[in-house]
Amino acid sequence: MSTRPVSFVRSKAESVALKLYGVLMQAAPPLLRRKLARRAVAEPGYAEAIPERFGVYQQPPETRSELVWVHAVSLGETRTAAILLRAWREVCPGLRVLLTHGTATGRAEGASLLQPGDVQVWQPWDSPVAVERFLTHFKPRLGVLLETEVWPQLLAAAQTKQVPVVLVNARLSAKSLAGAVRMACLARPAYRALTAVFAQTEADALRLQQIGAPVAAVLGNLKFDAKPDAAQQALARQWREQHHQSVLMLASSREGEETEFIRQLVAQGVLGAAVMGLGPRLRVLVVPRHPQRFDTVQRLIEQQGLRVSRRSSWPDGPAQSADAQQADVWLGDTLGEMALYYSLSDLALLGGSFEALGGQNLIEPAACACPVVMGPHTFNFAEAAALAEAEGAAHRTKDMAQGVQKALALLRSQHELQAAAVAAHQFSARHGGAATRTVDALRPLLSPA
Repeated sequence: MSTRPVSFVRSKAESVALKLYGVLMQAAPPLLRRKLARRAVAEPGYAEAIPERFGVYQQPPETRSELVWVHAVSLGETRTAAILLRAWREVCPGLRVLLTHGTATGRAEGASLLQPGDVQVWQPWDSPVAVERFLTHFKPRLGVLLETEVWPQLLAAAQTKQVPVVLVNARLSAKSLAGAVRMACLARPAYRALTAVFAQTEADALRLQQIGAPVAAVLGNLKFDAKPDAAQQALARQWREQHHQSVLMLASSREGEETEFIRQLVAQGVLGAAVMGLGPRLRVLVVPRHPQRFDTVQRLIEQQGLRVSRRSSWPDGPAQSADAQQADVWLGDTLGEMALYYSLSDLALLGGSFEALGGQNLIEPAACACPVVMGPHTFNFAEAAALAEAEGAAHRTKDMAQGVQKALALLRSQHELQAAAVAAHQFSARHGGAATRTVDALRPLLSPA
């Protein structure tokens, strides 16, 4: 495979569209700065190193093209990057990485992936000046974008500078394809500027090809190769032995889902009352997707007359905390502990799937042998959701009311619940190997042309 971007000539309409887009993006930084200032109120990480977003860096410029640039925009993509980098460093131990992000949670998580010689900065704002500064300063020998991150100016500049850029673990939903088609004058040349695309599924590959992406292979989903934190799993087992209660979790919840989840549990007479077949009391755990919503979610639950206990207030476990024992709802308010939460839970409702948001990662709970009940909206993980449902690791429902009813029915049937847990674990193990396949595909790109 060539190590250089594919050369192509943009049509006149595409060239005009890119120029107009560049003018707009060049004029937008004052608006971006105000947005970052607002977000920094809830998440201070957004106030960190703001000049980096515009191509101004404290790090000295690179004199040689050594860095492999890996872009993981947010928390989920950064965790996927961790899987890729772990496998890649095993075969290329001297790999120097330039890690970029767009969100504060992604950047915080990414700091743990750095090794001596690596660099971490914000993703450059997609304006002609910022991307030119970024590529000139760091001189990446290869760019690796995770999942969906295709930016017109960045890819146009990389092509001009002959920096090969690939899209790995690539996915494109039908909804996103429709949006790309509407903006075809920008989207098509951006996708064509990629050196190669390695898709998650055949369906993703077909959609990516429709928008002009050079799909080289279908390699599977890197998330299947995630290994749950063993220490967190062991701690969860210890806590389960101490409290002897069923735990129902709403995982990675999004706005609107927590209120409806709690409302349905109250309507079922679950919260604060014994439920036949579930032991003396069902424990309810809510883990919001975004940390800036922790306080908001607590207030939403308390507004319904319920008591909340936050994970951060019981470091020794819920059984050792009077606050946790007296609470109606446990709130998962820590980052990086999803393996603990899933291993502590008997069953999880999948956040983002009960609102039209595409669903969160359902592979992660499966790796912890935690079966899932999901809503109708799983387009972010369409094939994984279909496979999980077919293999008994997940159950699909039409809305939150039906989701809660299904979850309670499973919790009342230990036989069905155990079968679902076994199916979840087998589902996770059966579909691994994408990390090795992706590294094998990337290695030739680091060889001399």
